[in-house]
Amino acid sequence: MAHERSLLAAIDRRATTAPAALALVDDDGTTLTAAQLRDAATALAGRLHAAGTRAGDRVAWHGRNHRGTVVTLLAAQHLGAVFAPLSFRAAPRELTDAFALLEPHVVVTTPDVVTAPWGDGGPRHLPWSDAAAAPEAPRAPLHDDDLAVLLCTSGSSGHPKAVMLSHTNLWWSTHNLEDTLDLRPDDVALAVAPLFHVGGLNGVMLGTLARGGTVLLRAGFDPARTLVDLRDHGVTTMFGVPAMFGAVAHEPGFDDADLSGLRAGIVGGAPVPTALLRAWTARGARLHASWGMTETAPAGTLVRDPWSVPRPCGIGTPLPHLEARLVEVETGAEVTVPGRVGELTVRGPQVMLGYWRDPVATDAALRDGWLRTGDLATWDADGALRISGRLTEVVNTGGEKVPPVEVEAALADLDVEEVVVVGVPDPAWGEVVVAVVVPHAGRPVDLATARALAERSIARYKLPKHLVELTELPRTASGKVDRRSVRELAAYLLGRRASAPCVVERPPAR
Repeated sequence: MAHERSLLAAIDRRATTAPAALALVDDDGTTLTAAQLRDAATALAGRLHAAGTRAGDRVAWHGRNHRGTVVTLLAAQHLGAVFAPLSFRAAPRELTDAFALLEPHVVVTTPDVVTAPWGDGGPRHLPWSDAAAAPEAPRAPLHDDDLAVLLCTSGSSGHPKAVMLSHTNLWWSTHNLEDTLDLRPDDVALAVAPLFHVGGLNGVMLGTLARGGTVLLRAGFDPARTLVDLRDHGVTTMFGVPAMFGAVAHEPGFDDADLSGLRAGIVGGAPVPTALLRAWTARGARLHASWGMTETAPAGTLVRDPWSVPRPCGIGTPLPHLEARLVEVETGAEVTVPGRVGELTVRGPQVMLGYWRDPVATDAALRDGWLRTGDLATWDADGALRISGRLTEVVNTGGEKVPPVEVEAALADLDVEEVVVVGVPDPAWGEVVVAVVVPHAGRPVDLATARALAERSIARYKLPKHLVELTELPRTASGKVDRRSVRELAAYLLGRRASAPCVVERPPAR
């Protein structure tokens, strides 16, 4: 059936059955009912159509989280166009690269973007306006497997890629969560993660709108405001990376806050410290460690029981409509023995269509129907998964392979704000393990303390050989730790050659 699974179809149904239902509360206090949201999308579709936008064209959004982000997505669907949100943190060169890859017909910008930062040679610039109108545009037919969204990945490989997600991909990711968590039609979702990232866009936000709930949309993440929102504004569901939840947990008043209204807090994008899960559980919140990626739109696995004893690096079990298996990196043989490391591969209806205009990368990632994630993991005896690291992050020290996440788990109780483990080039060992920490103010930490703690749970060859202190960790546009930059900083501060260390590479395409 045409456009049954698109967000536009869901908003149409909601606007017809409950037009006055509150759909969105923007950061400036502006509210949109279901009918107003539909009408705003129709109006913007008219402006885009008048500017020459047609089915298949890319419509970009450039700006912070804003009601216009959602309206632009819906307007693009009205025309059969493809929505492509861009990072508001991107440098001009990065925007130029994104334009070259995506070739958007038009870029809708927030009011604070006064002039197009890409100059005269870029795509057409259309400032957002609540009042602007144009003749109504014809409604393009949509189909479930049509390309809906293009998302530039937040990886640090230096090679830009755009993940192609269909209406079906987005719908099945949401449906998987609805089959697993206590999600309801009257949910209030707090959207603080950037909407140019798949976790912010489709972690909980689009599903909440489709079910008929309300989205409380913030322009950006502020830990103090987030705590107030969770405590006082009826928020029931939220997606965030561990650093976000950790920052809220350090806010004054957190230890006394009743956060039991948070029925479905999804935390992903990076390994989740067990201490973080315990801190939120103590406040009554139901926090679920998860794993996902842009290529899976994003939901993949989830720790279903929020009250279970947290497992270091645990990401739970595959969601109902997604198959997962581990395979040996070199042979491709399936790994079924608990505790044995393999590459995590997945398949299911939420797996991406491929990479935009990049058949080589698509063929390397999608093999025989399975998506190669590049994540290393192990099975537990009960069928749960634990992340062990990334193929491109594994430290090769003297021929021994050390997954950084394993060392980070061993250092989880170190008395610091954050800790990241990387491999730094070394003339004798090839690479050595380095712990990069952000210490608490006035409470330095030394290497001997870190090694003594880690030695309790990992072999000596995995212990950090150096410790580097930073005031803060560099991050990617989506809020994840930028491991490449951390590695380069550590190498520089240690006076070593700041080149990429020897790593375990993906096997060549067969």
